[in-house]
Amino acid sequence: MTSYFSDASFRFLRGLARHNEKAWFEAHRADYEAHVRQPFLRLITDLQPALAAVSPYFRADPRTVGGSLFRIHRDARFSSDKSPYKSWQGARLFHERRREVPAPSFYIHLQPGESFVGAGLWHPEPDTQRKVRQFILDNPSTWKRVAHDPKLRRRFNLDDSEVLSRAPRGFPADFEFIDDLKHRNWVFWRPLDDALMTGPRLRKTLEADLAALGPFVDYLCAALDLEF
Repeated sequence: MTSYFSDASFRFLRGLARHNEKAWFEAHRADYEAHVRQPFLRLITDLQPALAAVSPYFRADPRTVGGSLFRIHRDARFSSDKSPYKSWQGARLFHERRREVPAPSFYIHLQPGESFVGAGLWHPEPDTQRKVRQFILDNPSTWKRVAHDPKLRRRFNLDDSEVLSRAPRGFPADFEFIDDLKHRNWVFWRPLDDALMTGPRLRKTLEADLAALGPFVDYLCAALDLEF
């Protein structure tokens, strides 16, 4: 089995977090390429067959421009934090129609002590939120089977970082899954420890995670009239 990341990957990211400036990054660009970017692109390439088995409409795309891997550069135009670089590296395994309509995605995050894998809708627009809420309201039994599956809940956490304090307007407060409708994001995720990220079991573990998250992503796709 192949290992992708190493202690050197985390050493670079820790160093970048301490020295988040262009001069330091340029002096260590070769480390970034060798230990973070290129290994991540190989991982993305190797995950595509397993992802296609989950859904033929999702892509693990290793292209360096327009592909799955996010840029390490931050967009700081509208942020008070003007740090030029992210102190992590992330990749989105996306729906082929993502540029046409809002779509859920799978996500892999590499960061010392904070790596994780997840899937769902993150920061959807209000219209997309309403569509998902209405779909859950109209299809509660399938939602229960998919999003409240004990096996899924034992392995993954439902993100609760942004939750409304009361029922969203227009939805019944006594609905069985009203707490789920209060969510602004619908994302299941789980942490991945550093030893797993640097070890030989990473790809097989992620392949199992993608398969386990598939039914949840399928439900979100149905809510948004997307193929799965």
